[in-house]
Amino acid sequence: MDRKYNSKIVPLARELRKNMTKEERHLWYDFLREYPEKFTRQKVLGKYITDFYCAKANIVIELDGSQHYEDESLINDEKRTEYLEQYGIKVIRISNLDVLKNFEGVCQYIDNVVKQSLSQLR
Repeated sequence: MDRKYNSKIVPLARELRKNMTKEERHLWYDFLREYPEKFTRQKVLGKYITDFYCAKANIVIELDGSQHYEDESLINDEKRTEYLEQYGIKVIRISNLDVLKNFEGVCQYIDNVVKQSLSQLR
């Protein structure tokens, strides 16, 4: 996978960073931005734009709104996950509802996944 910018989708990634969803803003500003391991938001990885990416732990976090639970979106999400996983990237999916209703639990889950991933990489 070419992890360099895909010049065709970089403008979209920039736009998505400027116009994050309420759940993305909450997770970014209230947890990931200050997390000890660096996360980037709206990161271009190959042909996809991921919501959040931690290169050191090799993890992508995708926040899923209600549209992600429709048949076509489920298929597209599965393809995206398979594409990223073939390069050793772990994809975790979190619903927007969980971010809003169980923020502390979401943060603990992310922290556990990152720590587990880092321990396996050593």
